[in-house]
Amino acid sequence: MRNSLKDKRDPVAFKREQEIQALLHQQAAAGKLLIYYFDGSGFTTTPCVPYGWQKRGETRRLLTAQSKRLNVLGFMSLDNDSFFHTVEGRVDSQAAIAAFNAFADRYAEEFAQTKIPCLVILDNAPIQTSKAFLGKREDWMLAGICLHFLPTYSPELNPIEILWRKIKYEWLPLDAYKSYKDMKELVLAILAGFGEKYTITFG
Repeated sequence: MRNSLKDKRDPVAFKREQEIQALLHQQAAAGKLLIYYFDGSGFTTTPCVPYGWQKRGETRRLLTAQSKRLNVLGFMSLDNDSFFHTVEGRVDSQAAIAAFNAFADRYAEEFAQTKIPCLVILDNAPIQTSKAFLGKREDWMLAGICLHFLPTYSPELNPIEILWRKIKYEWLPLDAYKSYKDMKELVLAILAGFGEKYTITFG
């Protein structure tokens, strides 16, 4: 999957974006802006278990069932500050707008005091490039929220992808897959504990 995306992307645009982000993080280190990464991921009772340990001759079975899907739309900084908006069911532009509205409401008061803009880096998913979504940019700018779009086929440039992998492959216990209720409760607990109990060290 990653190889196919790498083959599709523009290497010049990818390298340019790496350079741009390096400059942006220099500005952030100087206290001139905040940077958050935005993305979404879905969670169901279908296990995401790449491997596991068991005794010789022992077979472990995971009971799975079709369930609803818990979608998480997240904002994450490299110092593990975060904001999450959950959706049960279909995620469309209106869901993305609702997530950004909530994030903007959270940041508006801080922006009014500091005047430090918050740059949100995100990919070019259709729900984030729709007319309805882009039509809200001016409203979010009033709250100090600015958007910066990644070049296409460049998930490596969005570190929040690491968070989703950590949750699915490391932090979620096997008990999460017993039922949708268990899965939802455990995912929400991890999200609530991110930055304290659950952390990621970025280079």
